[in-house]
Amino acid sequence: MTDFPGRWAEGVSLTLAPVLLLAGVLLRAGHDDFFPGQLAAFAAEPGLMSASYGCFAAGCALLWPGVLALARRAPGSRLVRWGGVMVLLGLFSRVFHAGVSHLAFQLVDVQGLAPAQAAMAGGYGAFHVFQPLNLATLAGWIVLAAGLRRAGVMGVVPAVALGLAAALPIGVLKGTGPLSVVATAGLCVALVPYGVRVLRAGPAPKWWAVPLVLAAGAGAVVIGALG
Repeated sequence: MTDFPGRWAEGVSLTLAPVLLLAGVLLRAGHDDFFPGQLAAFAAEPGLMSASYGCFAAGCALLWPGVLALARRAPGSRLVRWGGVMVLLGLFSRVFHAGVSHLAFQLVDVQGLAPAQAAMAGGYGAFHVFQPLNLATLAGWIVLAAGLRRAGVMGVVPAVALGLAAALPIGVLKGTGPLSVVATAGLCVALVPYGVRVLRAGPAPKWWAVPLVLAAGAGAVVIGALG
Protein backbone atom coordinates (compact mmCIF):
# COMPACT_ATOMS: atom_id res chain seq x y z
CA MET A 1 0.00 0.00 0.00
CA THR A 2 2.69 2.47 -1.03
CA ASP A 3 0.06 4.87 -2.30
CA PHE A 4 -1.88 5.08 1.01
CA PRO A 5 -4.12 7.02 1.61
CA GLY A 6 -4.59 7.58 -2.12
CA ARG A 7 -4.62 10.43 -4.64
CA TRP A 8 -8.06 11.76 -3.80
CA ALA A 9 -7.46 11.89 -0.05
CA GLU A 10 -4.12 13.58 -0.60
CA GLY A 11 -5.42 16.03 -3.20
CA VAL A 12 -8.42 17.05 -1.12
CA SER A 13 -6.17 17.41 1.92
CA LEU A 14 -3.67 19.65 0.16
CA THR A 15 -6.40 21.75 -1.43
CA LEU A 16 -8.95 22.07 1.36
CA ALA A 17 -7.02 21.90 4.64
CA PRO A 18 -4.97 25.10 4.14
CA VAL A 19 -8.12 27.00 3.14
CA LEU A 20 -9.90 25.80 6.30
CA LEU A 21 -6.96 26.94 8.43
CA LEU A 22 -6.91 30.37 6.79
CA ALA A 23 -10.69 30.68 7.15
CA GLY A 24 -10.41 29.73 10.82
CA VAL A 25 -7.92 32.46 11.67
CA LEU A 26 -9.72 35.10 9.57
CA LEU A 27 -13.11 34.42 11.17
CA ARG A 28 -11.76 35.35 14.61
CA ALA A 29 -9.66 38.29 13.46
CA GLY A 30 -10.31 41.53 15.33
CA HIS A 31 -10.68 39.95 18.76
CA ASP A 32 -7.98 40.01 21.43
CA ASP A 33 -5.66 37.07 20.80
CA PHE A 34 -5.20 35.96 24.43
CA PHE A 35 -7.62 33.54 26.08
CA PRO A 36 -9.74 36.00 28.12
CA GLY A 37 -10.53 37.92 24.93
CA GLN A 38 -11.26 34.74 23.00
CA LEU A 39 -13.72 33.59 25.65
CA ALA A 40 -15.34 37.04 25.66
CA ALA A 41 -15.62 36.87 21.88
CA PHE A 42 -17.35 33.49 22.16
CA ALA A 43 -19.79 34.89 24.73
CA ALA A 44 -20.63 37.71 22.31
CA GLU A 45 -20.58 35.76 19.02
CA PRO A 46 -20.80 32.02 19.74
CA GLY A 47 -21.70 31.03 16.19
CA LEU A 48 -18.81 32.92 14.63
CA MET A 49 -16.24 31.66 17.13
CA SER A 50 -17.51 28.07 16.91
CA ALA A 51 -17.18 28.21 13.14
CA SER A 52 -13.71 29.73 13.44
CA TYR A 53 -12.33 27.13 15.82
CA GLY A 54 -14.18 24.34 14.00
CA CYS A 55 -12.63 25.29 10.67
CA PHE A 56 -9.17 25.45 12.22
CA ALA A 57 -9.51 22.08 13.96
CA ALA A 58 -10.87 20.46 10.79
CA GLY A 59 -7.97 21.89 8.80
CA CYS A 60 -5.43 20.44 11.23
CA ALA A 61 -7.09 17.02 11.23
CA LEU A 62 -7.46 16.98 7.43
CA LEU A 63 -3.87 17.94 6.65
CA TRP A 64 -2.15 14.64 7.44
CA PRO A 65 -2.72 12.95 4.03
CA GLY A 66 -1.21 15.99 2.34
CA VAL A 67 1.87 15.80 4.55
CA LEU A 68 2.28 12.13 3.61
CA ALA A 69 1.99 13.08 -0.06
CA LEU A 70 4.75 15.69 0.30
CA ALA A 71 7.02 13.29 2.16
CA ARG A 72 6.66 10.64 -0.55
CA ARG A 73 7.95 13.08 -3.15
CA ALA A 74 11.46 12.72 -1.71
CA PRO A 75 11.62 9.29 -0.04
CA GLY A 76 15.43 9.31 0.13
CA SER A 77 15.70 12.62 1.98
CA ARG A 78 16.28 12.45 5.72
CA LEU A 79 15.29 16.09 6.07
CA VAL A 80 11.94 15.41 4.41
CA ARG A 81 11.42 12.29 6.50
CA TRP A 82 12.12 14.02 9.80
CA GLY A 83 10.26 17.14 8.76
CA GLY A 84 7.19 15.09 7.88
CA VAL A 85 7.27 13.28 11.23
CA MET A 86 7.62 16.57 13.09
CA VAL A 87 4.76 18.18 11.20
CA LEU A 88 2.45 15.22 11.84
CA LEU A 89 3.26 15.28 15.55
CA GLY A 90 2.56 19.00 15.54
CA LEU A 91 -0.85 18.43 13.93
CA PHE A 92 -1.74 15.95 16.69
CA SER A 93 -0.76 18.59 19.24
CA ARG A 94 -2.92 21.25 17.59
CA VAL A 95 -5.96 18.94 17.54
CA PHE A 96 -5.44 18.39 21.27
CA HIS A 97 -5.36 22.15 21.82
CA ALA A 98 -8.56 22.46 19.77
CA GLY A 99 -10.29 20.02 22.11
CA VAL A 100 -9.29 22.05 25.17
CA SER A 101 -10.51 25.23 23.47
CA HIS A 102 -13.84 23.57 22.77
CA LEU A 103 -14.18 22.62 26.44
CA ALA A 104 -13.38 26.20 27.45
CA PHE A 105 -16.18 27.48 25.22
CA GLN A 106 -18.60 25.05 26.86
CA LEU A 107 -17.62 26.46 30.26
CA VAL A 108 -18.77 29.87 29.04
CA ASP A 109 -22.15 28.38 28.13
CA VAL A 110 -22.53 26.40 31.34
CA GLN A 111 -20.93 28.63 33.99
CA GLY A 112 -20.77 32.09 32.42
CA LEU A 113 -17.92 34.20 31.09
CA ALA A 114 -16.18 35.27 34.31
CA PRO A 115 -16.04 31.76 35.89
CA ALA A 116 -14.80 30.31 32.58
CA GLN A 117 -12.05 32.93 32.38
CA ALA A 118 -11.07 32.23 35.99
CA ALA A 119 -10.97 28.46 35.36
CA MET A 120 -8.76 28.89 32.29
CA ALA A 121 -6.48 31.33 34.11
CA GLY A 122 -6.01 28.77 36.89
CA GLY A 123 -5.04 25.95 34.56
CA TYR A 124 -3.47 27.75 31.63
CA GLY A 125 0.05 26.53 30.95
CA ALA A 126 -0.39 23.29 32.92
CA PHE A 127 1.83 20.49 31.68
CA HIS A 128 0.33 17.93 29.30
CA VAL A 129 1.73 15.09 27.25
CA PHE A 130 1.85 17.11 24.02
CA GLN A 131 3.82 19.99 25.53
CA PRO A 132 7.22 18.50 24.61
CA LEU A 133 6.09 18.61 20.96
CA ASN A 134 6.05 22.42 20.87
CA LEU A 135 9.43 22.60 19.16
CA ALA A 136 8.41 20.00 16.58
CA THR A 137 5.15 21.86 15.96
CA LEU A 138 7.03 25.03 15.08
CA ALA A 139 10.21 23.72 13.47
CA GLY A 140 8.71 20.82 11.50
CA TRP A 141 7.49 23.05 8.68
CA ILE A 142 10.94 24.61 8.26
CA VAL A 143 12.66 21.22 8.20
CA LEU A 144 10.12 19.82 5.73
CA ALA A 145 10.35 22.88 3.47
CA ALA A 146 14.16 22.81 3.51
CA GLY A 147 14.17 19.11 2.67
CA LEU A 148 11.72 19.48 -0.20
CA ARG A 149 13.67 22.40 -1.60
CA ARG A 150 17.00 20.57 -1.29
CA ALA A 151 15.52 17.51 -3.01
CA GLY A 152 14.31 19.67 -5.91
CA VAL A 153 10.65 18.90 -5.19
CA MET A 154 9.66 22.52 -4.43
CA GLY A 155 10.75 25.81 -5.88
CA VAL A 156 12.02 28.66 -3.76
CA VAL A 157 8.69 30.49 -3.47
CA PRO A 158 6.52 27.54 -2.39
CA ALA A 159 9.27 26.27 -0.06
CA VAL A 160 9.52 29.66 1.66
CA ALA A 161 5.71 29.85 1.84
CA LEU A 162 5.60 26.38 3.40
CA GLY A 163 8.24 27.33 5.96
CA LEU A 164 6.16 30.35 7.00
CA ALA A 165 3.75 27.91 8.66
CA ALA A 166 6.28 27.79 11.51
CA ALA A 167 5.06 31.27 12.50
CA LEU A 168 1.60 29.98 13.46
CA PRO A 169 1.20 30.39 17.25
CA ILE A 170 0.52 27.27 19.26
CA GLY A 171 -1.59 26.68 22.34
CA VAL A 172 -5.13 26.87 23.62
CA LEU A 173 -7.51 29.69 22.62
CA LYS A 174 -5.08 31.46 20.34
CA GLY A 175 -6.57 34.40 18.51
CA THR A 176 -5.52 35.91 15.22
CA GLY A 177 -2.50 38.14 14.82
CA PRO A 178 -0.42 39.04 11.75
CA LEU A 179 1.70 35.89 12.13
CA SER A 180 -1.37 33.66 12.02
CA VAL A 181 -2.53 35.20 8.75
CA VAL A 182 0.95 35.04 7.20
CA ALA A 183 1.44 31.41 8.26
CA THR A 184 -1.89 30.09 7.00
CA ALA A 185 -1.71 32.15 3.79
CA GLY A 186 1.73 30.64 3.23
CA LEU A 187 0.26 27.16 3.50
CA CYS A 188 -2.34 28.08 0.89
CA VAL A 189 0.34 29.39 -1.49
CA ALA A 190 2.52 26.30 -1.02
CA LEU A 191 -0.06 23.51 -0.95
CA VAL A 192 -3.25 24.44 -2.82
CA PRO A 193 -1.67 24.58 -6.33
CA TYR A 194 0.10 21.28 -5.66
CA GLY A 195 -3.15 19.75 -4.42
CA VAL A 196 -4.91 20.80 -7.63
CA ARG A 197 -2.17 19.12 -9.66
CA VAL A 198 -2.54 15.94 -7.61
CA LEU A 199 -6.30 15.89 -8.20
CA ARG A 200 -5.84 16.40 -11.95
CA ALA A 201 -3.11 13.77 -12.29
CA GLY A 202 -5.45 10.81 -12.76
CA PRO A 203 -8.91 9.81 -13.91
CA ALA A 204 -11.91 11.90 -12.91
CA PRO A 205 -13.99 10.74 -9.92
CA LYS A 206 -17.35 9.04 -10.22
CA TRP A 207 -20.18 11.41 -11.13
CA TRP A 208 -21.60 11.31 -7.59
CA ALA A 209 -18.36 12.16 -5.81
CA VAL A 210 -18.38 15.93 -6.43
CA PRO A 211 -21.92 16.64 -5.13
CA LEU A 212 -21.24 14.32 -2.19
CA VAL A 213 -18.11 16.24 -1.21
CA LEU A 214 -19.87 19.59 -1.66
CA ALA A 215 -22.81 18.44 0.48
CA ALA A 216 -20.45 17.18 3.19
CA GLY A 217 -18.55 20.47 3.19
CA ALA A 218 -21.72 22.52 3.36
CA GLY A 219 -22.98 20.36 6.21
CA ALA A 220 -19.74 20.86 8.14
CA VAL A 221 -20.02 24.63 7.76
CA VAL A 222 -23.64 24.64 8.94
CA ILE A 223 -22.87 22.42 11.93
CA GLY A 224 -19.93 24.63 12.87
CA ALA A 225 -22.03 27.77 12.63
CA LEU A 226 -24.78 26.27 14.79
CA GLY A 227 -22.34 24.86 17.33
